[in-house]
Amino acid sequence: MNTLYRRQSGDKIQCILCPHNCIIAEGRTGICGVRKNNGGRIELLTYGVISGYALDPIEKKPLYHFFPGTNILSIGSYGCNMRCDFCQNYHISQRVASGFTPVTGAEKIISDAQVSLNNIGIAFTYNEPVIWFEYVRDVATRARNKGLKTVMVSNGYVNPGPLEEIISFTDAFNIDLKAFTNAGYRRLTGAGLKPVRESLKMIAKSGRHLEITTLIIPGQNDSEDEIDEEARWIAGELGKDIPLHLSRYFPMYKREDPATTGAAIMHLAEIASGSLDYVYTGNIASGSFQDTRCPVCNKTVTRRTGYSLKLINLDRFGNCASCGTGIYRHFTYFPRSAQN
Repeated sequence: MNTLYRRQSGDKIQCILCPHNCIIAEGRTGICGVRKNNGGRIELLTYGVISGYALDPIEKKPLYHFFPGTNILSIGSYGCNMRCDFCQNYHISQRVASGFTPVTGAEKIISDAQVSLNNIGIAFTYNEPVIWFEYVRDVATRARNKGLKTVMVSNGYVNPGPLEEIISFTDAFNIDLKAFTNAGYRRLTGAGLKPVRESLKMIAKSGRHLEITTLIIPGQNDSEDEIDEEARWIAGELGKDIPLHLSRYFPMYKREDPATTGAAIMHLAEIASGSLDYVYTGNIASGSFQDTRCPVCNKTVTRRTGYSLKLINLDRFGNCASCGTGIYRHFTYFPRSAQN
C-alpha cells in the first residue's frame, strides 16, 4: 500500500503525508501547493527545485546540542502545509516555483556537502521539508550512506506513517512548536496542535536528536501559563534534557504586532527553565540564556555570541569536566571557533 496517498472515487486521490489529508482532484494540488494529482498519483512539483542553498553554522538551525561549532549545508525549496501569518520565510513558503528552476540532483548536494569546510552533513530547512518528502528521502538516504549527517527543520505536521520513514533517514530534528493551545495553533497556522505533539513524542521515542523552537509573538502565545505548560509537557513527555529555544518575534508577512521585547523573552525563559535543563533565547544579541550550563553543577560549558562559540569545561567526549555530567551526546572536540 502506498503510504503517501490513497485512491478515492472518480479521479480524486487523498494525500496522507500530513494531517490535512487533502482530497485532490485530477490536475490540482493540496494545501501545500506542491503535491499534485497527476493521473491518479502524487507528483512532487518541486522535486530538486532549490530556493535556498548555503553553508550555515549548525547553531543557526537552531541546533545547540548537535555537534556544536560545526557547519551544515542547508537547502530548501518552496511551499508549506501551514499558513502562518507571521512566517519569516513567507517569500518561499507561501508561494510555489516549479518548472523553470533547474533540478538539482542528489549527487550534486552530496558532493558539495563533502567538500564544504567543517561540514557534518545536510539540513533540509528554509521552507517545510515534510512536503518535499520524496526529494528529501532520496538525498538523505544517499547522504547517510556517505557518512554525512542529516537534519530536518520542520513544523512537525506530518502523519505517523511518513514520519516513521523520515525518522529512519534523519539524524536530528528541530521542530517548531508554534503555540501550546489548539485554538492558538488554529488561529496562527491553520493547523492543529495534537499532530505536532504526537510527532514530537515519536521523534523523542526514536532516540533521534531533538530540539524545539517556539517563536514568541506578543498577545498570541506569550502568556506565562502557556509557556510553563509547554515546558512541563516537554519535560514530562519528551525529557527535561530536550533543548527549548524561545525566539524573539519581529513583524513579518501579514502581522504588524510590535517586536517581542528582550525582557519578555528572558522572563519566559526563566519560567521554562524551571522545568527544563536547557533553555535558550533566539534573535537576541546577548543574555544569560545564550550559554550552556551543566544542569548538575551549573558550570558554564559553552559560551555563545551570535553563532560564534567557545567550548570550555568539557572533556573530549562532550561531558562536563567538573562533574562528569553528559552535556553533548553528539560532539566533535575541535569544532569551529572552539580553539579560540
